[in-house]
Amino acid sequence: MRSIVFVLLFIANISIATAQIKVGDTIPSIVLKSSKNSDVNTSSFKEKYVLIDFWASWCGPCRIGNKKLVKLHKELSSDKIEIIGISIDTDNSKWLKAIEKDKIKFTQLIDPKGFEAKAAEIFGVDEVPSKFLFNDKGILIAKDPTEEEMIKLIKE
Repeated sequence: MRSIVFVLLFIANISIATAQIKVGDTIPSIVLKSSKNSDVNTSSFKEKYVLIDFWASWCGPCRIGNKKLVKLHKELSSDKIEIIGISIDTDNSKWLKAIEKDKIKFTQLIDPKGFEAKAAEIFGVDEVPSKFLFNDKGILIAKDPTEEEMIKLIKE
């Protein structure tokens, strides 16, 4: 009986470990609806850095982070980096209102199942905000980088 429990726990740990991307992994291919109601694939952004920011309209720190990302988006060249927000909001209208209120102009996607969303599970997101920075080859180089770290990595 103990060996069966051990095997089940071992399998569960492997499943959890493989669900979360790690530094060195490639950007996952996930198709989500944009704020403009079109399908967007997260892996379609090539030859530039990609910052994926998981957030939600109800998350105070996320909304503060949105202001910083809007500023960063204005400062950095769009041919160097693509910023993609992925909301885990379950209410589409609250998400769209937050985008408008926060004056977000960069790509916004939604996976409306909260923390049970496929994108959140693939990335291993268990809190928001969560950020993932991929280099121009599509390789994850940093999780939750600060603004300063992002600028340094992009300008290297």
